[in-house]
Amino acid sequence: MFQIRTDLAVEAREIYNEGKEQEVPGVEVEREEQEDYTITRIKILNELGQQKLNKKVGSYVTIESPSLKRADQDLKDNISKVLAKELKAIIAPNKHKKALIVGLGNRNVTPDALGPKVVEKVLVTRHFFQAYNKTEDESMANVSAISPGVMGLTGIETGEIIKGIVEKTNPDIVIAVDALASRNMRHISSTIQISDTGISPGSGVGNKRKPISAEYLGVPVIAVGIPTVVDAATLINDTIGLIIGEMKNQTEEGQEFYSLLEGLSSKDKYSLIKEVLTPYMDNVMVTPKEVDDLINDLSQVVSNGINISVHPGIDLKDVNRYLN
Repeated sequence: MFQIRTDLAVEAREIYNEGKEQEVPGVEVEREEQEDYTITRIKILNELGQQKLNKKVGSYVTIESPSLKRADQDLKDNISKVLAKELKAIIAPNKHKKALIVGLGNRNVTPDALGPKVVEKVLVTRHFFQAYNKTEDESMANVSAISPGVMGLTGIETGEIIKGIVEKTNPDIVIAVDALASRNMRHISSTIQISDTGISPGSGVGNKRKPISAEYLGVPVIAVGIPTVVDAATLINDTIGLIIGEMKNQTEEGQEFYSLLEGLSSKDKYSLIKEVLTPYMDNVMVTPKEVDDLINDLSQVVSNGINISVHPGIDLKDVNRYLN
């Protein structure tokens, strides 16, 4: 059967709920709507919810803002503050004084460069704490950052690099930033997902590696991701579904052609997609043409949110003045 590729918990919930009236068993959902954005908080409570959504047990917070694709500075600042607030609720910065920020992805491939771009704008302070032999500060957290690259460039599992750094520097928490894959173009570059379940580098493009998780690293891991690509087969599958739906609307119920359309199953659609795509562009990912500008803007939003959330004495005015 055709498997829709998505890293977003909200999309996994949408897929499960298609044609159903009840909520996903084992899952709690809270939705908050504001003028410029919508926040969806999904909690997967048990193994049943994990099985239904194919996501690990834990919390998933999604911030959606369609205007983020063409955001002015005011909107970017507003989303940065929203992101910081949601991160603080998960991170508990009063307990986690030392943070390691990890920018996952390949800086040489623009849709995958979100993590490295964010790390460039993170306020790192660990060297100051060491130089002045301090363990705490009222306004600054002990923050270090790394962009470990990808296995194709380093020859080393990204998880192994991060685990070695964690064992050496002993952070209280790891915040991992990565580009994600979506099933729907409307979520591309307009949706931020936060989760406390970790992340698998390369999963967005079907290239799974060792997971960056609390179980593997031994410290809590918060994942922050933005979808930047859509799987071409998934996009075509949704397009075919829309075309079939419109053709059904234009055909009288009971006609032979209507029955043919009604009987076209997901397996039939997938077989058609596979037959058409495989000889020409198997495993293709689609991204917006203005992805360079989007990655620059979104990396600023995410880095600002992280800086405000981990440093108790830093606000938006500070990060905009000194770090961007």
